[in-house]
Amino acid sequence: MRRPHLPARLPVDPFIMGLLATVGLAALWPARGAAASVAEAASTAAVALLFFLYGARLSTREALDGMRHWRLHLTVLASTFLLFPLLGLAAHALVPTVLTPPLYSGLLFLCLVPSTIQSSIAFTSIARGNVPAAICAGSFSSLIGIFLTPVLAAGLLGNGAGGFSLDSLLKIVLQLLLPFLLGQALRPWAGGFLVRNKKVLGYVDRGSILLVVYTAFSAGMVAGIWHQVSLPRLGGLMAVEAVILAVMLLVTWYGAKRLGFSREDRIAIQFAGSKKSLAAGLPMASVLFGAQASLAVLPLMLFHQMQLMVCAVLARRRARDPLATPGAELPERAAGHVAEVSHTPQHPVPQAR
Repeated sequence: MRRPHLPARLPVDPFIMGLLATVGLAALWPARGAAASVAEAASTAAVALLFFLYGARLSTREALDGMRHWRLHLTVLASTFLLFPLLGLAAHALVPTVLTPPLYSGLLFLCLVPSTIQSSIAFTSIARGNVPAAICAGSFSSLIGIFLTPVLAAGLLGNGAGGFSLDSLLKIVLQLLLPFLLGQALRPWAGGFLVRNKKVLGYVDRGSILLVVYTAFSAGMVAGIWHQVSLPRLGGLMAVEAVILAVMLLVTWYGAKRLGFSREDRIAIQFAGSKKSLAAGLPMASVLFGAQASLAVLPLMLFHQMQLMVCAVLARRRARDPLATPGAELPERAAGHVAEVSHTPQHPVPQAR
């Protein structure tokens, strides 16, 4: 039997390492009292800044141009906002034997966030798939997720995500939708600046998300919420997430085949339809869950690293498939260090051999 070829080093996202370090910092030195108020205010401003930048970066014209491949985009959207939530709802049968109610809320929230752009493009390119389709599919998912994810979370999670109260809706509008729409409106003037300073603004993205994580986990430490999580529970959570990821990878690949898509399109569907965006999910969770956001984002953080590791191996195997397009360009190195910190299509980030 032919042994599967694994990459020399599985991808470890540097941004994930930064997130873990931030969680450790919050565990050792959580913000309390006046410092907590300052951190909360800064986190609120950071979320608004993030969604402003998302709006200013996302090209509406590119998204509209991609509508020509509407069957592929609808397939990815159905995977992201229909199949994933159905799997999340089915996981409720594991409460409380495998998952605690707070961990289940985080798992269900994970199933509601939009797909990624950057890592979907990177892995689609490595596997010699339809990269333009992956760009458009990820852009559509991100754009629709800005509006749809909070609504789904409020409807399916109920009081755990603030419900449909006037206060929660006001937070969503002020912290998510309004900055995003403002960024879209100012894009004709701000677009050039963002392109010229893309690298610097990437650090702004990372710093903003780390601040959101620090504030959320500090609140969890002060409230003693981590006493609710044990190592067996974390192991059970990771096992459930591994099953969900495996199911989505199989359904997107073989389901796209049944729908008559080409091999290149199936690759784009598989990598765009099986991903969840850490960058979009973290700030949304801070708005929707408030003080409970620390446990709510834990499943998403674990799933993010898991999807990078599994898809790095899968993309390399797809690239060696004899059916791969001979003329397609294969990047020299795998995309491993893919930090989901930008909702703008970028070139794949290479992974060291």
